[in-house]
Amino acid sequence: MSAIDGLPPLREVIARHDLRAKKQLGQNFLLDLNLTARIARAAGDLTQCDVIEVGPGPGGLTRGLLAEGARHVLAIEKDARAIPALQEIAAHYPGRLTVIQGDALQIDPLAHVTPPIRIAANLPYNIGTELLVGWLTPPQWPPFWQSLTLMFQKEVAQRIVARPGGKDYGRLAILAQWRCEARIVLTLPPQAFVPAPKVESAVVHLTALPEPRFPADARVLGEITRAAFNQRRKMLRAALRGLHPQVESLLEASGILPTARAEEIDLERYCALARALSAARATAAAGARQE
Repeated sequence: MSAIDGLPPLREVIARHDLRAKKQLGQNFLLDLNLTARIARAAGDLTQCDVIEVGPGPGGLTRGLLAEGARHVLAIEKDARAIPALQEIAAHYPGRLTVIQGDALQIDPLAHVTPPIRIAANLPYNIGTELLVGWLTPPQWPPFWQSLTLMFQKEVAQRIVARPGGKDYGRLAILAQWRCEARIVLTLPPQAFVPAPKVESAVVHLTALPEPRFPADARVLGEITRAAFNQRRKMLRAALRGLHPQVESLLEASGILPTARAEEIDLERYCALARALSAARATAAAGARQE
């Protein structure tokens, strides 16, 4: 399908620019412009927003975002081979697409976009989770972005929206759900991509909340969840033993059984534990200063 914008079909673009996907770059191209348009629509009303896209490749989603009316798109692409194809899209949408070649983990996009900002991307599999964690853990909240509409391997998407009690529930679910509404909006089979990956993919839409669901220090909450889920087979009194000498008392004060395991505890109680640990450390520090 090329009717969304009159540009050539993506298979033709890939052939003309020799854009065979590279495994080392985590590339799997989505060529169906009907699907890329659906992903763009899942990002919401873009007409008053700038959109950051990471890993656009030949530009299928880029075209969807622009066709859906995005005010401006910043496309960050590491693969130099894709830049000419993206520049052709930029010429078709004068003034609405900026293309930057480089590593998204190293580039500060804020010099190139104007709020309100949304992020939409078919993320390269090899850096997707790292990018997401960075967007979820900024120094200040609310973040610079309003929403994230991101494609992941389905198993990663399920970890983002997971609830307590299952194997998918972990630190990623807590980081996402503490500050965002998160839901899976689309699932895609392997054959939708070229080359076809070995797993299904899914698109997750995350909307930033004005403030976290429960009060907690982000650094302390991260410390607790990292320790808890890195040793998820252990009881929490053992997994968190290194965080405070009286960790069992802090667990009980937070409504958590010391014999519970990480996946059994909901977000609210993890936040309660983070507050208790912060208070205990502050008390200990105050006592040390008085000595």
